[in-house]
Amino acid sequence: MDVNPTFLPPISNYLIHPRALPPICDWAVDDRPREKLLQKGPAALSHAELLAILIHSGNRELSAVSLAQSILLGCGNDLSELGRLGLYELSRFAGIGEAKAATIMAAMELGRRRQTAALSSNRTVLYNSADAAALLKPLLEDQPCETFYAVYLNHANKVLGHSCISTGGRTSTTVDPRLVFEAALLHKATRILLCHNHPSGNLRPSHADVTMTLRLKEAGKLLDIDVIDHVIVADTGYFSLREDGMM
Repeated sequence: MDVNPTFLPPISNYLIHPRALPPICDWAVDDRPREKLLQKGPAALSHAELLAILIHSGNRELSAVSLAQSILLGCGNDLSELGRLGLYELSRFAGIGEAKAATIMAAMELGRRRQTAALSSNRTVLYNSADAAALLKPLLEDQPCETFYAVYLNHANKVLGHSCISTGGRTSTTVDPRLVFEAALLHKATRILLCHNHPSGNLRPSHADVTMTLRLKEAGKLLDIDVIDHVIVADTGYFSLREDGMM
């Protein structure tokens, strides 16, 4: 598996403030983020304006929009990086306390849950590895550590359920085959799709990834449960062991 340092923007990012703007209450009504959203819809707002609505208020030096710009600057204007920030990282930004940090984290989590709602639907069918990657990427891409999931399917590849099997460190996670197949039996699954993330973005499977996959596939034969694929996801895309002929 692969190595990725803990995401923590350089301290210089926290010391660089965007140009201080006048208080939002002094802006023209059409330019205020909340009023702009109500009049034109959320799609008309910039990332900073949407984030400013979550932040709600600025401090003595910066407006909510300026605070939002500071956070986005520290994340390289990358919303995926913003989604990985926890309470400690967010609270390091000037003007962001626990309440504002909690609001941002809650909004990012709601976005993730919306994207992964299909995992809880008994109408979702996986036709190929790309479908599996698209379904699971929102669940895994913001995880700072390697996290391993199993998705349980029937003979027609309809999703019956999913389970988080393990969460490890930056470079690996341990998978207990008993947990994988215990949940499969509870879901009455006939097929299993395995999936985990590589936080560093390197999609190539390690030797341990391949060995573990083949071990689970052999174990599944004893229960007449087919392990059909193992998909690795990252910001850069996905890798399918089945498509690459590794299983």
